[in-house]
Amino acid sequence: QVQLVESGGGLVQAGGSLRLSCAASGRAFSTYAMGWFRQTPGKEREFVARISWSGGNTYYSDSVLGRFTISRDNAKNTVYLQMNSLKPEDTAVYFCAARSGGPSSTYYEFDYWGQGTQVTVSS
Repeated sequence: QVQLVESGGGLVQAGGSLRLSCAASGRAFSTYAMGWFRQTPGKEREFVARISWSGGNTYYSDSVLGRFTISRDNAKNTVYLQMNSLKPEDTAVYFCAARSGGPSSTYYEFDYWGQGTQVTVSS
């Protein structure tokens, strides 16, 4: 069982930056692949970025490639999402998720979810 708590969301102007954190508690965090997803009202949860258990493999959606960076610190049981050059269309609730097994970009393949943190980008 893994519990996930996101933090770091907020209101930022277009072009600004935010760093989201996802703190995990429970067993064997370092064995889980992690992902970040986002969701806006009325839309399906959208893949943003993923990282392997070791941190050696990352992958991004086209919409954030080159602007966002996912990383993890297994000693701190934390995964991060550094978001630069933010755009109004990045406005959403951001969720982190964990899955046992290999990395995935599909939300229903993840086993554990945080409660989400709101990111709002003003123009």
